[in-house]
Amino acid sequence: GSYASPLLQGTSVIPLLTSVLQDDSEWESPHTLTPSHFLDEKGGFVKRDAFMAFSAGRRVCLGEGLARMELFLFFTSPLQHFRFSPPPGVTEDDLDLTPSVGFTHNPSPHQLCAVSRV
Repeated sequence: GSYASPLLQGTSVIPLLTSVLQDDSEWESPHTLTPSHFLDEKGGFVKRDAFMAFSAGRRVCLGEGLARMELFLFFTSPLQHFRFSPPPGVTEDDLDLTPSVGFTHNPSPHQLCAVSRV
């Protein structure tokens, strides 16, 4: 059976997924978008256990499979056809990628340029 301390019984636990998603022992560059984190030497997809964008355990998102498929379709086409960069006069170092802190981490709005790869 499971053991639950009477002092902890009924306590809500909210997992802090950023502790894994931004762990530098799991990711080569945890604070930047690095698609190669999910590719092997031959360019094939690699599932990383440390990527828990849909929570974990009993509270995992029921729609995770559908969401992963939709996210893949949503992002791969633009990334295949365009190179994204900051607007002219702005360097990547100028961008403030610090999320606004709240119950969730929301990205700050940014302008970008999409240049065709064709």
